[in-house]
Amino acid sequence: MIAALFLGLALTAGVTAVLWLAWGEAAVLPGVAFGLLATAIQVASAALIRPAAHGEFKVLIRRWGIGVGLRLGGVAAFVVAVGVRRDLFPPLPTAFGYLGVVVPLLFTEIRFLR
Repeated sequence: MIAALFLGLALTAGVTAVLWLAWGEAAVLPGVAFGLLATAIQVASAALIRPAAHGEFKVLIRRWGIGVGLRLGGVAAFVVAVGVRRDLFPPLPTAFGYLGVVVPLLFTEIRFLR
């Protein structure tokens, strides 16, 4: 989980830098906010699933489903942020801030569970 945290923070910094280069200063807040949200969600999901990874399948699937729900909560947070404060959270930088962190972390999740 510590590795996922550090990777998420590094991805957040990298994605935010790219967003800043592409969209300017207005993209920094969405990049940082949703990159950190994606990191927190992924770390929480890994913490939930890790104890069940080698246990009963029923428990594993339940915890995996909770992790999926957390990630969908991140998508809901995106919709709310863009809908309520579009001036602070422009759609594309906000989406890239979230997806640019959560997707790579998803691909590395199996490595962190070993």
